[in-house]
This record gives sequence, structure tokens and C-alpha cells, in this order.
Amino acid sequence: MRVLGTWIALAAATASPSLLAEDTAPVRQLIVVRGASGSAEYGQQFDTWTDRWLDAAKKSDVKALRVGPRGKEDGEPNTADRDQLKDALSTATDTKVAELWVVLIGHGTFDGKTARFNLRGPDIATDDLKQWLAARSGRTCIINCASSSGPFLAGLSGENRVVVTAAKSGAEQNFARFGDYISAAIGNPEHDLDKDGQTSLFEAFLIASRQTEQFYSSDGRLETEHAVLDDNGDGEGIRADWFRGLRLVKKPDAGRLADGTLAHQMHLVLSPDDLKLPIEVRQKRDETLQAIIALRARKAEFADVDAYFVELEKLCLELAKIDTRKDK
Repeated sequence: MRVLGTWIALAAATASPSLLAEDTAPVRQLIVVRGASGSAEYGQQFDTWTDRWLDAAKKSDVKALRVGPRGKEDGEPNTADRDQLKDALSTATDTKVAELWVVLIGHGTFDGKTARFNLRGPDIATDDLKQWLAARSGRTCIINCASSSGPFLAGLSGENRVVVTAAKSGAEQNFARFGDYISAAIGNPEHDLDKDGQTSLFEAFLIASRQTEQFYSSDGRLETEHAVLDDNGDGEGIRADWFRGLRLVKKPDAGRLADGTLAHQMHLVLSPDDLKLPIEVRQKRDETLQAIIALRARKAEFADVDAYFVELEKLCLELAKIDTRKDK
């Protein structure tokens, strides 16, 4: 995962005029949905987790929206939360929002067929979110911290998307604690595993997964939740035990790129250097780096090694044209 810093170091001083224009790109947006409490105790925890995400957004160039109740009581059931979320997602087109983060904090249910996230009024299912996000093709992170959230992963997986669920299936119906740990990790620089000055969603996922496992182990309990992450669009996902630190230790199936690359490029709180770069520069750089990583994963497929290096050189030259200097 340290390939990001390695290849940026190769970038030449040649600037691309289209990338260095004044930043008029769309914004980055965070939508945190605080679901139904179920009880005052859970409500207090959900408020704490929600506030952590919102506080992290304040540290960077992120517009934040909170949906749902605050405090001990949920109030009367209504459709306001569902309607507000639907409106926010339906209008988060690529022309308005370059990068979208959607975080669901609360309880989930599963009836054997459909998984749902619990709101004060009508609940939401995978198909609801899929429909409301239909207009988006840009980078999108969906983090469902609820129990029974597993089916959301396959249903929402797609190109340019990172989907994280606290549960690996709908059958993991006990209260999920993963949301606590990832809310604390996402804005914490201590969890910057590759020391690039920012904590990625992937790093936060790894940390939170391991802290969740430690909670059950230290308490002598059977682990009833297993977080999963998908960002290659195949809808299968991976768990944290695929990695030791950031190093992949389990080999994916032939022809399949392991999840984690896109998620490792997603930072809610940007480093001071990245914060100075226009959104389109960061995204162009990241897309080129993803192409390099994908090419390296296919190296064994090349009968002629020279052909591989020709393709690699093309991508390196493309990367070199992206000016990431801060002193322009």
C-alpha cells in the first residue's frame, strides 16, 4: 500500500494546464444517518459515534449533513428522516458532489430475505439506497455500521464505490460495536499505518475490525460480528484477516484484484499537502495509481515482459504529467 507515496515521488515537474486551473470542482460531502435508538442507552452511543464523524469532517474540506434524531428519545415515527436522506442522495450527482460518504449508524434487521436499516419511521433497504444513488458514478463510500448489514455489501457494490458493513451477513443480528471503533479511527492520525499524513478508510476499517475482535476476545465472548469491505465491484468483499498491517497475506482468486486499493485512497480528513490540491488533481493522481496497481497485479499474464514494462512506462509518464507540487 506504500506504492502511493513511491509513485508520487516519481512525478515530474511538467504541469498539466487542465489540472492546475482554479478549483471549481464539486465538493466532498458526508451524510451521517443516525437511526432509531431502540433505547436510551443505544441512543447515547449512536449520538457519540455520529458526532465523531461530524467532528472529523470539520477538520477537512467536507460538507456534512446529519440525518435523524438526537438525544435519548426518538420521538414519534415519521417519514422525515427517510425523505431527507432520499432527497440528499438523489441530488448528490457527480456535477455537485465529487466524493460522497454515507454513514449509517444504528440498528439493522433481517427477515431472511431483506436486510433493513432502522429509522424512526419506514426503514430503508439496499434497493432504496441503490435507487437513490443511481445518478452517481463518482467516488462513493457507504459504511453501514448496523447489525444484519451484510446484504448491503453485495447489493450496493459497484465501480468507484467502497462499501463497508459491520456484519458479514444478515444473520449476524446482535448489536454491532464496529461502528464505535471506526468512528473513533476515521479522524485519528494515530491510525495512519503507512505514515503518509492521513488515515484512510481502509486503515480505519483494519483498525476497527481488529479492535472489535479484541473486544470479544478480552471479554471472553463469541464474536458475533465480522466487518467486510468491498471496493473492486465484485460484491464479495474481504475481512481484515486478509492483511497483516497493510500487507496482503491471502491470495485472491485468479484474475481478481484484492479489495482495499480504492478504500486506501479515500481520506475523510486529508493531510495538509493533499488538502491544498484541487479535487480533480487528487482524483486523477489516484486513478493513475490504481491503474498502475492493477497492471502490477497482472504482470504474470504477460508472455513478453517487455510489453509489461511498456505499459508500465506509459502509466508512469501519465503520472508524471500530474503536477502535485504545493509551491506553484
